[in-house]
Amino acid sequence: MTGLVDMAVMGNTRVSTIFFRETAIGRIGIAESGGVVTNLCFGSDAIPEVALSGTTPLLDEAFLQLDDWLAGEIELFSLPLAPAGTGFMQRVWRQLQDIPYGCTTTYREIATAVGTPGAARAVGTACGRNPLPIFIPCHRVIGSDGGLGGYRGGTDLKRRLLELEQRWNRT
Repeated sequence: MTGLVDMAVMGNTRVSTIFFRETAIGRIGIAESGGVVTNLCFGSDAIPEVALSGTTPLLDEAFLQLDDWLAGEIELFSLPLAPAGTGFMQRVWRQLQDIPYGCTTTYREIATAVGTPGAARAVGTACGRNPLPIFIPCHRVIGSDGGLGGYRGGTDLKRRLLELEQRWNRT
């Protein structure tokens, strides 16, 4: 998985700290490096050897906010996020953060919003490579035909996340 290695340095190798635990949607891992959250991993994601297992105050806070979000107690996260990706991916991920809680948009609409109207597939790729799913809500992006499209955690989980937001949406 790309992006786990970020800012903290151990020797000449950049390392992250990752902690896994059970949540309301299954086993989740969250990684941080140098005081920023770099990755959210589902239980089946591969973890690089340079990721150290453990917890930090930031990881504790990230899990607290994730639990609150899953319980419908908060709609927005207030965490320092630093996903690693290309300039295009970064633009897409910033745009994803503007999708309101409980709403969806299409890959095509995101492509247009980031200035590349013909790049719906590239937006789908950027969503699939999002190292911080849920925190950067790529689950809110669907196909123009109303189909779910893909999701790194699987389409069943994508559906569950969308249903969860609909259940807790207060707008």
